[in-house]
Amino acid sequence: MDDAEVAIGPVNLAARVDEALAVQAVAFGLDDDEVAVRRHIVLRHLLSPGARALGATTPGGRLVGFVYGMPNDRTHWWSTVVETYLRATGTADWLDDSFAITELHVHPAFQGRGVGRSLITTLTDGAAEPRSILSAIDADSPARCLYRSLGYVDLARQVHFPSAIRPYAVMGAPLPLKRRN
Repeated sequence: MDDAEVAIGPVNLAARVDEALAVQAVAFGLDDDEVAVRRHIVLRHLLSPGARALGATTPGGRLVGFVYGMPNDRTHWWSTVVETYLRATGTADWLDDSFAITELHVHPAFQGRGVGRSLITTLTDGAAEPRSILSAIDADSPARCLYRSLGYVDLARQVHFPSAIRPYAVMGAPLPLKRRN
């Protein structure tokens, strides 16, 4: 399929949560139990003030990628976990006045085509905050390479979330994100 055939635009993620989680399951290697837990989390996140979602769809309407995020709130679970790690690196101020990328996933058949880049840049282009923050598995990966190319830098590494097997890195970037040269 031609890359131009994938359209990036607003998506009613609550209505398409099962499709989105099917993409995440394939892209992130989730089992059915993990998908069930994440379903409730996604639906709760979407009720947060300022939450926005975009999807990547084929001409036939198949959802092949999605991103969502919201203005960061220090009282949210994620912030309470990462704050200790950010405080240790002197970067806890990133929890204020930042747009948090909560999830970004692209079906493996559509990765490496700029879909993830388009999703995250389009979402953050609409943010009122001057910077963006996210977490990603703390390993060299195509996702971390993408984030670095957009201007994200490591704020803290070896961040351990309860129930997560692998450590994460918290990354931040000024907005707007860097574009390709």
